[in-house]
Amino acid sequence: MDVLFQTLFIFFARIVDVSMGTLRMILLVKGYRRIAACIGFFEVMIYIIILGKVVGSLNNPIYIVAYCAGYASGNFVGSKIEERLSIGRLIAQIIIKDISNGIVEKLRDSGYGVTVFEGEGRDGKRYMLNVILERKKIKALYTLLDKNESSAFVTTMDIRSSLGGYFQPKKM
Repeated sequence: MDVLFQTLFIFFARIVDVSMGTLRMILLVKGYRRIAACIGFFEVMIYIIILGKVVGSLNNPIYIVAYCAGYASGNFVGSKIEERLSIGRLIAQIIIKDISNGIVEKLRDSGYGVTVFEGEGRDGKRYMLNVILERKKIKALYTLLDKNESSAFVTTMDIRSSLGGYFQPKKM
């Protein structure tokens, strides 16, 4: 029973520590240094405790398997947590053939700031719409585009920082 408990402890503690590492790195990239430092403290504390248990019992291969499985699972769990938190902003670049169908107005009526650029594609004139939005709202943007401009080509990029511009006011 003790081996089973230790194995599960190693597995779940490793999930927690790797998930924390994933979040810490994302927060660092987005400029949240203090929060990332606090998370890093606890991440390393858990890591050292678990590593000590595994290294102290190298003759028990199930601990090594639990350690490795916890690491792999932690990557998955950490990415899912980050996906749910949707921290930060991104820029969506939407390339469309025509703006006469009112897509720009529909986007603006939905609260998005839109900047329109005219360009030339392989098959003629194209329009690029730049939309900066909170990451949490990307699915809503895709849904709106799917209903109104299904042939749109959309790329997104994370934004580390921005200054000025139009952003939908936050609801209290």
